[in-house]
Amino acid sequence: MRRSKMEMYIDILKVIAQNGPLKLTHVMYKANVNCSVLKENLGFLIDQNLIEEQIVKKRRNKTKIAYAITEKGKTVLRYFNEVNVALQITESSKIPAMLY
Repeated sequence: MRRSKMEMYIDILKVIAQNGPLKLTHVMYKANVNCSVLKENLGFLIDQNLIEEQIVKKRRNKTKIAYAITEKGKTVLRYFNEVNVALQITESSKIPAMLY
């Protein structure tokens, strides 16, 4: 069964909220989204200020980009969870307690 765009956005937000700032490939595997679709979805979520890019310095002066959830993104997840509980839209697990 295919997921809607909204479900993919929520899955991506949940993965980043639960696991902290993540690199692109980690988000891709944990949210079960292919790379091209993920890049498109991340672009939308960044434009909406729900997630942000963070530059992470690694060894040998290499830099990597990680994606982190913003306060607005946490708020969206809380609201989604409240609607989901009230209407029982999906069977997905609850949003982590850290977001409350």
